[in-house]
Amino acid sequence: MSLPIACHTDQFGTLGQIGPSHLAEIVEQGYKSVINNRPDFEGGPDQPTSAQIQAQALALGLNYAFLPVVSGALTPDQVVEMAHLLKTMPGPILAFCRSGARSTNLYHLAQQVR
Repeated sequence: MSLPIACHTDQFGTLGQIGPSHLAEIVEQGYKSVINNRPDFEGGPDQPTSAQIQAQALALGLNYAFLPVVSGALTPDQVVEMAHLLKTMPGPILAFCRSGARSTNLYHLAQQVR
């Protein structure tokens, strides 16, 4: 089954919550970097942690960044950091959160940073 990635450009996509087991498919789809926008344990104790996802991402050769954003509480500093990650991480880049909406909003706001 293919992951339901929303491709915003040929260099950026978003997705809902992933686990370490999804990263092999993400690599197969050509992504080079992953940005995690979901705070650890936001979804409870069964949510994979950033450390678990990062370990598997690095094992598969993916670049990884953890930029947790509380739903409905984006800050200007987070927007600036997202813009920095988008400029410096190898693409294509995949960002994820609970549903993908937070990562999408953060992406659009980061596009406005000069």
